[in-house]
Amino acid sequence: MPRVWDVPVHDSTRVRDARVAAEHAAALAGLDEQRTSTAALVATELATNLLKHAGGGRVIVDVVAPPFLTAGGETRPRVQVATLDHGPGIADVSAALRDGFTTTGSLGAGLGTCARLADDFDLHSVPGRGTVVVARIGVPGARVSGTGAADRLRAGAVNVPFGGAQYSGDAWAWVRDGDLVTLMLADGLGHGPEASRASDAAVEALRAAAHLPPAEAVRRLDRALSGTRGAAVAVAQVDTRAGVLRFTGVGNIGARLCEGGTWRHLVSRPGIVGTHRPTTLRQEEVPWADDRVLVLHSDGLPSRWSPTSDTCRAAADPAVTAAVTIRDASSPARPVRDDTAVAVLAPTPPDGP
Repeated sequence: MPRVWDVPVHDSTRVRDARVAAEHAAALAGLDEQRTSTAALVATELATNLLKHAGGGRVIVDVVAPPFLTAGGETRPRVQVATLDHGPGIADVSAALRDGFTTTGSLGAGLGTCARLADDFDLHSVPGRGTVVVARIGVPGARVSGTGAADRLRAGAVNVPFGGAQYSGDAWAWVRDGDLVTLMLADGLGHGPEASRASDAAVEALRAAAHLPPAEAVRRLDRALSGTRGAAVAVAQVDTRAGVLRFTGVGNIGARLCEGGTWRHLVSRPGIVGTHRPTTLRQEEVPWADDRVLVLHSDGLPSRWSPTSDTCRAAADPAVTAAVTIRDASSPARPVRDDTAVAVLAPTPPDGP
């Protein structure tokens, strides 16, 4: 079961917890000593920034899939460090990313240095609303660039366990077979270790189903989840050659597609994959283009959650979009009652990440 660390940072003692979480995640990801130290430094600096500039927030450390899947390319995991806060925001992001702009009393690395050390780095900040930062650290130079439409798709997610638990019952994965790119989000029934085992089984089964259309993939997942408590599952597949998105969902995974600023719901059927799958699976098909953003989310988000313009930013790192969604949909006054995961699929902007 994949471990997720959700570290609330409201005093200096929790900065160390964020660093230790990054070190443990690096061990799970198989990083060497140098990249482990990088992950620890980035987590420490970002956690310190929460205290210095936002009055606190949360650090979420996870081991995730790479944001790009090239045909036959590497799929080695990366350590993802995400920070979320409801602080004053950054008035001048460009200045904050320049060399020499450091946080007083911190390691002096600054956001700019964190951005250079990480393999992937992006942030979103709005004065008065807070800041989200996402950094990923993996094996340097592992990505092999491609020029096809499928090579330009990227995915990311943020997964928050319920109540600070070690494991989340939600899991996401994405796979590729030539021009087909498939994103899945699974929500194991309930939460805790048994829910995590169900969603993990869905992830493993998806890896052998990259060539299948979503409805057939869900049938294969249903067989794989037999014997578990079952899961809600949504599978979305972009056929980049045909320019279409195909979707099949069972259970309470929300799916929304942004088309030029307008949001469309993709509808799931009632049921539980692995225990009570519907006899007939509906496969929806809609156009896909370079301005689309797909958001899948578990029911840990409040029922009244609705996307904003910040959710439909194709230029943003998908994990940043996911983190902003979770940050804006929750607050201390509205605690979540379940594991919460948001997975996002979007094209790379024309000038590259």
